Amino acid sequence: MIRKVEISNVDTSKLPVLSNKDKDELFIKIKNGDQEARETFINGNLRLVLSVLQRFSGRCENMDDLFQVGCVGLIKSIDNFDLSLNVQFSTYAVPMIIGEIRRYLRDNNPIRVSRSIRDLAYKALQAKEKLTKEEGKEPTIDQIAKEIGVDREEIVFSFEAIQDPLSLQEPVHNDGTELYIMDQVSDSKNTDEKWADAITIEQAMKKLNEREKMIITKRFFDGRTQMEVANEIGISQAQVSRLEKDAIFRIKKLYK
Repeated sequence: MIRKVEISNVDTSKLPVLSNKDKDELFIKIKNGDQEARETFINGNLRLVLSVLQRFSGRCENMDDLFQVGCVGLIKSIDNFDLSLNVQFSTYAVPMIIGEIRRYLRDNNPIRVSRSIRDLAYKALQAKEKLTKEEGKEPTIDQIAKEIGVDREEIVFSFEAIQDPLSLQEPVHNDGTELYIMDQVSDSKNTDEKWADAITIEQAMKKLNEREKMIITKRFFDGRTQMEVANEIGISQAQVSRLEKDAIFRIKKLYK
């Protein structure tokens, strides 16, 4: 639960709450160009931004940044609100604030998704919300696809495309034992056996003298030819070949 956000050293939990009468009076002044009334109205509705932020509290985002983005949505709501609509300001402002935050999260997603796929996903989400209200239960993918007139596969793909990427450090709880996603991911390249081999080779390299280490490193880790190594360290290719064979022989003995 978000109880407090400090912006410019101001504790928003101490901000005033405006009554509907106050809002109506301030709006009249705002429409007449009164900037002081506008500032008062903004400060009096920052709690509304905080209430919206609670919906995004589970995300790995800086909440101060989201608060600032939410404030942009609040200001847009003030600039576009029409008193003749006969609805409460909060009813109009909340979707605007949510939309602004969602656009920010979408545009700052580390994985870039095409605009058309994002638009389809959000259209499908709107259809899902509509059908849920009408039917009283969550609709199936097929129902959503039928509602907006696209193939089922396109809906599934668009939903997967806008999902947030998971960190390999994300904890997974299983029977009281905390595991991480990386513990459940198979890696054919970096197996325990290869890891153990790497340690064994590292230990074996420590048994070589400095020239032998240099030759083995350049030949088998850097991919140099014997001639290239010979030119770099100032000895003949024959000497490089002999030193290389001696070093490999000593390493093999350590493996036995």
